[in-house]
Amino acid sequence: MKAVGTRLLALCFIIVALAVQPAQAGSVGADRVMRDWYRLVLELVRHTPTYSPPVASRAFAYLGVTAYEGLASGDRTLTSLSGQLNGLTPMPQREAGLAYDEAVVMQAALSSAARQLFGNTGPTGQRAMKRMTEKLAKEVSAGLAPDLVARSQAYGESVTAHILSWSEGDGGAKVENMGFPLEFTLNKGPSNWVPTSLINQQQKPLLPKWGENRPFAMETGNGCPLPAPPAYSEEKGSDFYQEALEVYETVKTLTPEQRAIARFWSDDPMLSPTPPGHWMVIGLKILDEREASAAEHADLLARLGVTLADAFIGCWHSKFEYDLLRPVTYIKRVIDPKWEPILITPPFPEYPSGHSTQSGAAATVLTAFFGDNFAFTDNTHEKDKLPNRSFKSFWDAAEEAGVSRLYGGIHFRAAIDRGLDQGRCIGEKTVALRTRG
Repeated sequence: MKAVGTRLLALCFIIVALAVQPAQAGSVGADRVMRDWYRLVLELVRHTPTYSPPVASRAFAYLGVTAYEGLASGDRTLTSLSGQLNGLTPMPQREAGLAYDEAVVMQAALSSAARQLFGNTGPTGQRAMKRMTEKLAKEVSAGLAPDLVARSQAYGESVTAHILSWSEGDGGAKVENMGFPLEFTLNKGPSNWVPTSLINQQQKPLLPKWGENRPFAMETGNGCPLPAPPAYSEEKGSDFYQEALEVYETVKTLTPEQRAIARFWSDDPMLSPTPPGHWMVIGLKILDEREASAAEHADLLARLGVTLADAFIGCWHSKFEYDLLRPVTYIKRVIDPKWEPILITPPFPEYPSGHSTQSGAAATVLTAFFGDNFAFTDNTHEKDKLPNRSFKSFWDAAEEAGVSRLYGGIHFRAAIDRGLDQGRCIGEKTVALRTRG
């Protein structure tokens, strides 16, 4: 417990340090405001107990849409997402003939969005948001006329209010008991999911209704449906048994490289920025390296947030449609009662793999934005002392993220491969959004 407390304390210091870092040379633009808030939000995700991967993906989507709409309202080259995202109505209008400062608008929009989306984070996170708000507000308003600052701030806050009002009706606004229902009746068939944890709270599955949430660019939660997994069977020659045997034998013979891959992509809640946060880190790093414009930042962050949120809605819809048991349950029942996976099995049904669906969706969006065969280095876990990993393309990374769950003993092969297919379908719906006039 002492080690855990020390690690959390160290990470809290990272949050505060991020919020009070000195200003960079030169003017503070809307792109810099976005980067700074996203870096803080990634730490808040790590420290807010209710922020499981689906909940984190939802926050990234609303933050991205907020940033995008705040900028698009003052940029005639950008097309609003209102009328394209489900239920999103037109934004408040800027006053005709009056000037606005884009960095001030962005700072007001993102600071108010973060405070509301992370209203339940702890005291350290609250202090970090307060310091970030004060620091960036001072920097973006330096040298500007008071009326310009006030008008820009009010407009940014009005964009956030509009988007968060929209968010209240999506089905995911309230998360109680960390997402575990107080009442839930488990299905009793041999193929159905059963709890794999001894923790009392996790005797019910995480967020069983999440697949019913209103998606963003996907038509419905079942907008990218999957075929059924291989038919359940305990016969040794069956497809299902062979998939389980693959998990069993793979985990027993893991190479050091496979263990490293499983650990790199694990992205456990409260110990990482979560799986969707991992892909946000990748996108932010590339934007930074390419010195992308504010419009490019807003466009990609909105698309990436939207596709990750839709990926978790679509994946969760399929998970609870098929309600399949986890490898650890089957293997202990049928193959070897002493077998254990190397990673902790998450508390919800198996098919498809959430890592695969969200990675396929993210890879589809990033490939459309930056191109095929875009090589990059992923340093998401550098501060956690895990070695960086390099990839030939976004799909190279997505496929590794998917197979990492086989190495960890978490998923069967069909859940990985079909999850990637589902992610591609979801990502294509996000790519189809019009952002350029």
